[in-house]
Amino acid sequence: MSDNEGRQDLRMPDDDEVFAVVTEMLGANRVKVRCMDGTERTARIPGRMQKRVWIREDDVVLIEPWDWQDEKGDVTWRYEKSEADQLREEGHIQA
Repeated sequence: MSDNEGRQDLRMPDDDEVFAVVTEMLGANRVKVRCMDGTERTARIPGRMQKRVWIREDDVVLIEPWDWQDEKGDVTWRYEKSEADQLREEGHIQA
């Protein structure tokens, strides 16, 4: 038990989602992200998250890339700071 003390089960990406780190706020509900698959994307913050989930630079998020335009996508989830630290420790995200 002491190994997993403080560890929590986190939402992991589905088949079509990828981890990303917010690098820049673009305005108009859009952010620039660096995805863990090596791609820079422009991501849209959907209406269901606006004014409910506040996203800032250096936040860790899940992105669902668009099928028809791979350099764009939608933000599907934002991790809290403690959750992001845990993902980094476990090696899911490269700082």
